Amino acid sequence: MNRSNRSYELYREACVLFPGCVNSPIRAAVEPYPFFVEKANGAYIYTVDGETLIDYVLGYGTLILGHRHPYIEKVLKNQIEKGWLYTTPIEAEVLLGKKIQSYVMRNGMIRFVNSGAEATLLAIRLARAYTRRKYIIKFNGCYHGAHDFVLVSAGSAAQHYGIPTSEGVLEDVAKYTLVAEFNDLSTVEYIFRNMGEQIAAIITEPVLGNMGVIPPDKDFLKGLRELCDRYSSLLIFDEVITGFRLGLGGAQQYYSVSADIVTLGKIVGGGFPIGVVVARKDIASLIAPQGKVFNAGTFNAHPISMIAGYATIEVLEKEPVHYYARLAAEKIVKAFQEASKENNIDIQINHVESMFQVFFIDKPVKNASDARNSNSVLYKKMQIELQKRGVFIAPSQFEAIFTSYAHVDEAVSKTIDSIHTVFKTIKNMSSG
Repeated sequence: MNRSNRSYELYREACVLFPGCVNSPIRAAVEPYPFFVEKANGAYIYTVDGETLIDYVLGYGTLILGHRHPYIEKVLKNQIEKGWLYTTPIEAEVLLGKKIQSYVMRNGMIRFVNSGAEATLLAIRLARAYTRRKYIIKFNGCYHGAHDFVLVSAGSAAQHYGIPTSEGVLEDVAKYTLVAEFNDLSTVEYIFRNMGEQIAAIITEPVLGNMGVIPPDKDFLKGLRELCDRYSSLLIFDEVITGFRLGLGGAQQYYSVSADIVTLGKIVGGGFPIGVVVARKDIASLIAPQGKVFNAGTFNAHPISMIAGYATIEVLEKEPVHYYARLAAEKIVKAFQEASKENNIDIQINHVESMFQVFFIDKPVKNASDARNSNSVLYKKMQIELQKRGVFIAPSQFEAIFTSYAHVDEAVSKTIDSIHTVFKTIKNMSSG
């Protein structure tokens, strides 16, 4: 069987089964069609076509330890021998809950759910119940999951206030979601001046991870905190991506700004489905069965997710994971900068710890509009050429590139060599 034949066969079968041939839209962005993965280990994924790729997608930021970390694999095998679903409380949820509480919000309480989207939905429901207000503010380009409260200017070209990004979202729901510009405090202040007494909460990614990577300007997050305090609104940090990636304390610790509600996912589930809502006790006490804000789920606090999440945090505590993931990112970012300079190709790189993105543009990228103005065609050429050389980065300009503890010298060196080769190729394509 020739290279890529098996992926193509599976892809053709998938197109009969699934709308758009995939089960999440970003997977369709791999050209000419998605490759299918057979297995993974460390920094590498192995396709059904016999290809080996260095993985910088890592479950869109989930796998900070890399694939199949030995300790995680060991504890999972041990748990599976005991069973994998009880729908009763288990010790592991208490252990993981304590870890999260100690790092994220010492005076907080926790509800485990099954995805980041479920977590942000519950966080917004909580904020509305606590404040007795209807409106929330989100930022253009911030993605908080595929639910109706936040599918407004959600990492797409839609930029109108209160206009749904997706068909099927009722305007009567979307009208309660107001959109401001990230890193432009004046747009938030304007909304508060006009509607401050009606704003339940601001929800934001502290670092945008679904518009490429866009970090906050100095004092932007502090400005949000001050506005929320002034108008008795709540501040929600969506740390599904940044939680436990920017450090054990996440973005709150990294930027020295505290939120009233924090949502987590990805890393804290150790590679398994999870969402977490962490809120101040006076807010969290509204969640059923203690309060009247309803949330329930057969798979809430799933044993496998609890075990994997707890084990992951244990490794983060004991080993220099963040240091080596950051070091790998720094080396690769430097290679992109050098390659672009050598070939006279304008790029901007936004980089925070072990997450970054390359924008083909000649000015700083501060918000969603800047990101959309970058040359996504050149990005796609770069992504395809890197993949040909065994390096898999996010197939969309509007995602992030991640490194992990498993990205050691061999993988990083090959990546750096590939970057230099690819930028020469891009230059030749442009001149030709």
